Amino acid sequence: MRIALAGNPNSGKTTLFNELTGSAQHVGNWPGVTVEKKEGPLKHHKDVLVVDLPGIYSLSPYTLEEVIARDYIVKEKPDVIINIIDATNIERNLYLTTQILETNIPTIIALNMMDVVKKSGDEIDIEKISKRLNAPVVGISAAYGEGLPELLSKALKAEKKAVTDEKIFSEDVEAAIEKIINKLPDNLGEQRRYYAIKLFERDEKILEELNFSTDKELDELITSIEDKYDEDSDSLITNERYQYVGNILKGNVVRKAHISISTSDKIDKVVTNKWLALPIFFGIMWLIYYLSITTIGDMFIGYVEEAAAFVSAKATVLMEAGNVSEMLQSLVNDGVIGGIGAIFTFVPQMMILFFFLSLLEDSGYMARVAFIMDRIFRKFGLSGKSFIPMLIGTGCSVPAIMASRTVENVKDRDMTILLTPFVPCGAKMPVFGMFIVMLFPTMAWVGPSIYIIALAMIIVSGIILKRTKRFKGDPAPFVMELPTYKLPRLKGVIIHMWDKAKAFIIRAGTVIFISVIVIWFLQSFSPSLKYIGVENMDDSILAAFGNAVKFIFKPLGFGNSWATPAAAVTGMIAKEVVVATFASIGSVVPIEFSQVSAFSFMMFTVFAAPCIAAIGAMRAEFGNTKDTVFALVFQTGVAYIMAFLANTIGNLVFAGTDATKLQPLDYTIMEDASEAVDISGGGQIVLVIFGLIIAAVIINIIIDKVKHSGMKTAKKGV
Repeated sequence: MRIALAGNPNSGKTTLFNELTGSAQHVGNWPGVTVEKKEGPLKHHKDVLVVDLPGIYSLSPYTLEEVIARDYIVKEKPDVIINIIDATNIERNLYLTTQILETNIPTIIALNMMDVVKKSGDEIDIEKISKRLNAPVVGISAAYGEGLPELLSKALKAEKKAVTDEKIFSEDVEAAIEKIINKLPDNLGEQRRYYAIKLFERDEKILEELNFSTDKELDELITSIEDKYDEDSDSLITNERYQYVGNILKGNVVRKAHISISTSDKIDKVVTNKWLALPIFFGIMWLIYYLSITTIGDMFIGYVEEAAAFVSAKATVLMEAGNVSEMLQSLVNDGVIGGIGAIFTFVPQMMILFFFLSLLEDSGYMARVAFIMDRIFRKFGLSGKSFIPMLIGTGCSVPAIMASRTVENVKDRDMTILLTPFVPCGAKMPVFGMFIVMLFPTMAWVGPSIYIIALAMIIVSGIILKRTKRFKGDPAPFVMELPTYKLPRLKGVIIHMWDKAKAFIIRAGTVIFISVIVIWFLQSFSPSLKYIGVENMDDSILAAFGNAVKFIFKPLGFGNSWATPAAAVTGMIAKEVVVATFASIGSVVPIEFSQVSAFSFMMFTVFAAPCIAAIGAMRAEFGNTKDTVFALVFQTGVAYIMAFLANTIGNLVFAGTDATKLQPLDYTIMEDASEAVDISGGGQIVLVIFGLIIAAVIINIIIDKVKHSGMKTAKKGV
């Protein structure tokens, strides 16, 4: 038995899915989080499969995830549909319900968030609404498990019911639909009315599917109705659906007079303010980085290093007792434990960062960030929807690239796929954390500045790409429901944090594990494939490769030694491997960086072509190799330019200061990193925040000026 969960974005589908299946799916408080359908067996009913469909507003799809949901409902025909409705916004949600009921699949309507409805003093007559819709309606609160036993009982016993005689549309429209039904083949069975309505709406996909694209008789029938009502057929259907929903709710939903402004609106007056929105966002990101990387996160670094040293010592004792060869001992200690241990050092910092980002997502703030960024993105030719995948990209670029499916415009979607890897992901975090702890321990602004530069480069790239033939065109209209602010549930936040951390650990056990072994081989063998040991690394294959390519990286400030170019290239396998490479090489060969060259290296890491897994995701989403190669060349080109500018400008501005002096990377600093942090640098912190505010004000002024500079802006209505 298959039960499909269908509903609007942010209605609580994934929360209900987790409660029904016990599955640790990510629950977010902003639309677009569920991009693909997810499946899981019902708890205590292993023969029942629950399918979590992407959030949709109607069965007239515009985006890829909406196509996924409609195709599953209409073509795969699940045994039961549980239609989740946000009871606090019941009118808008019931619009989809009227369409689902037309498919004639047994449907149970779950009025979610009834706890919020009751708390606000509103009243909903569930029984009367159920009678009007001729479908079971159950009030639930998915977040707290309320009403779920009754919902499950009705779902497991659901049967097809006769379609109600109550007509949704006007007489003329109903008469036209009836004529269209008579033209349809019998094999459509009980879904003929659904298909007839879609044909009346001139749904392109249905017209093609049923070969009605060139049917003149159908076109004349629809045109006659459009002329009579002076309205497009799809708009006519939409309006009459809402009139029908309004009639159902009249007298059955009683809203308490809410005279005072809601708490969410009060907060939004500040956090979405034209002038304050960006400084607040940057300030929040700075605070998160400060806590995750510079203070709390550093406290755990020593413990992880001690654990790695303990494991290495025990492994050495065991291997010596077993007369294990020197080469194998080197592989285990210098390759596997040393490489992976160096990466795992930063797992606590990453988990703390993911925890705070999860708080922002589940509270509803990230939806506001997307809204804020749409103001900027749209003026430079990008859709605000592009920011949703970029938010996901703070965890990992792979799901972020896949989430680009929420962007319906093909050119906007391709640009989103290309630019999303510019967002600093969790894999790049260890690289930043390493440099910040070793070279910038008292500079709390370094972490957030990377995000700000990445965001600025996304905007600049958007401006450049939008002027090319490949991406030229107006951005798609951006529609997003801003959810009410809520206190995040600890369970959901921990699930979200663990999902991202688990993905990193799995990568460490697969791709990174193989990578560190390959790196160990390259640094332990000579070009003639003779084992020379890591102590003679200067004569290794890796050194030969680094020396051959270091001239390319010399203008970027880190091409003096073979080690840094080698690390930059190994980062193409997985960004975390950069740290493992530095850790293994740095134990034998001194690796020197100045603060300027370190910042340049971080710039290269941010913008360079992503890891192999992300490249694979890009290839799958583009659907061809040509666009993938273009994206990789563009990304690496931007990385080179940004690193060159960072090094050149940095050396000019800070000439003669400590910022340009080379110093070796000292991994012993990591052991007492928390003591090295100067929390008393309050003057710097205030200066950075003040600078961000000034920068945000300047950006807003520029944006306002751009409006009148002749740039084309999208004026599409929704």
